[in-house]
Amino acid sequence: MRYHQSGNIPPKRHTVFKSPEDKFYYEQLFGTEGFHGISSLLYHIHRPTQIKSIGEPKDVSPKIAVDKNVTPRMFKGMNVTPEDDVLDSRKFLMVNNDLKMGLSKPRKSMDYFYKNAECDELLFVHNGNGILKTFVGDLEFAVGDYLIIPRGTIYQIELQSEDTVFFILESHSPIYTPKRYRNEFGQLLEHSPFCERDIVAPTYKAPKDEKGEFVVKVKKENQITDFVYATHPFDVVGWDGYFYPYKFNIKNFEPITGRIHQPPPVHQTFEAHNFVVCSFCARMYDYHPQAIPAPYNHSNIDSDEVLFYTEGDFMSRNHIDLMDFTLHPGGIVHGPHPGAMERSIGKKFTEEYAVMVDPFRPLKITEEALKVEDPSYKTSWLEEEDHTLKDRLQE
Repeated sequence: MRYHQSGNIPPKRHTVFKSPEDKFYYEQLFGTEGFHGISSLLYHIHRPTQIKSIGEPKDVSPKIAVDKNVTPRMFKGMNVTPEDDVLDSRKFLMVNNDLKMGLSKPRKSMDYFYKNAECDELLFVHNGNGILKTFVGDLEFAVGDYLIIPRGTIYQIELQSEDTVFFILESHSPIYTPKRYRNEFGQLLEHSPFCERDIVAPTYKAPKDEKGEFVVKVKKENQITDFVYATHPFDVVGWDGYFYPYKFNIKNFEPITGRIHQPPPVHQTFEAHNFVVCSFCARMYDYHPQAIPAPYNHSNIDSDEVLFYTEGDFMSRNHIDLMDFTLHPGGIVHGPHPGAMERSIGKKFTEEYAVMVDPFRPLKITEEALKVEDPSYKTSWLEEEDHTLKDRLQE
């Protein structure tokens, strides 16, 4: 992240700041990890603490179906059920103590405000477009955008298409750009596959000076509670700092290539505690004359591996549809499907796009995931003659 400033702020922090009408503005420190992590200072027209009422909490805990998983799995995202409400549409498929991830197919915009008080959120826009409206400004989003929303951000999602699809991830730790691509001052280095120009901060919007009843749905510990506030939460006249939502489009990721196959870490885009997020993008294949572009078989002993397929034809997998998730659990060898290695030899380019998440703790499988699972995936590496024998035995 880099320093950003929008609207009006005083020349010195924690000092008197008044409106042209000689009314006080109210300062708020917005950040995580106590007073150690990155933060921003926001200046409100009204005190941001004016609670009128608090409703009964609604439990939204994911229901675990498989607590300990060693089975390779495929989940058909196209079969996830859409919902009208943005929050109801969030179907988490895989979870552990560090993260939750799944798919969201909302039909209607938010007519309320929302705050995740526990997790940073990553929303990847698979389809559709709209506006992420926040108390520090707006972000217009479209296909391929990663929206990084720090915990504590109050926001609304305005949909501008009828078929919006988000890959969604909630993280119990802050989501950052990879440390190895930043210097000691936080600047992205020359060998990073993206730079600060590719990161888009919110566009400042004039503050809302309104009183009334404003519902902010607050999520914490798998419960959503309605808080009714006396003033509009988007009453920020100005802010500055390092802590704010932003967007980054997957097609601004510049792939790192080589003469022989490059391992997945070259695709890393974000990191958090105990997991990383990578972007597989259109790129030139390996250019050694004897190179095998398809990935080699590997065990990823220390992490599970999840891929979400968003665009193009993924060359290492057979029978993959867009919006599919594949899960390869840690400790179980996986690799290209039969024929994929051979097909890849001599190919020069790929147009595939996928989001990969590698968690370093095992994932649990939810009931929502089992509703859309393709149970044949676990045996899909069998050679053709083995499939024929399997079919005969089943008869």
